[in-house]
Amino acid sequence: MLAVVVVLAAFLGLGVGAAANRAAGAFPWGGAGERSGRAVRLPVLELLTAVFFALTALRFGPAWELPAFLAVVGAGVLLTVIDLRHRLLPNRVVVPALLVTAALLGLAAAADDAWDLLVRSLLAAAVLFAVYLGMALLSPGAMGMGDVKLAALLGLVLGWIGWGAVLLGAFAGFVVQAVLALVLIAARRISLRGELPFGPAMLVGAALVVGWSEALLG
Repeated sequence: MLAVVVVLAAFLGLGVGAAANRAAGAFPWGGAGERSGRAVRLPVLELLTAVFFALTALRFGPAWELPAFLAVVGAGVLLTVIDLRHRLLPNRVVVPALLVTAALLGLAAAADDAWDLLVRSLLAAAVLFAVYLGMALLSPGAMGMGDVKLAALLGLVLGWIGWGAVLLGAFAGFVVQAVLALVLIAARRISLRGELPFGPAMLVGAALVVGWSEALLG
């Protein structure tokens, strides 16, 4: 059964990756501004998304919460490409992803009678939203409201796993950002004053914690 779920998730990831590629290439939507063209010319994004979906399915198996985590992965792929290109996490992606993920976790809670997990997810989303909002207000140049809303989205899925995952996931984003900055500075791709979008690092950090939460948290 697990193998079937993983294969189906991989095929779904191919489709989601293709859609994300087209959407990223057409951004900004609505005709305002200069479009960036196709996000990735070779089918790299599609293949990567398929791998991410397969790994997520391998991590959770045929569990009720799997669709919620896949929804975050799909949104995360699109957000990463847009943020890297435009330094922006659009509300038209983050807000629907928040609502869809919360709804899917609600269905998972109802199916498994896991209301305590849903409550913890919602609390974690609220906590991370508040923490990141405080940081954005204190340092608006380093963090934007898109990062704040993304923190709430990641809080939903990290909170489903546990408070330890919430803490590690939030911390991991800063570690990933620091490592990327050091590598790019060493490679002279950015200067000491260069700015990196924070969204991709948040997503990678959360993904690492979700993937290895069982080993890290027991």
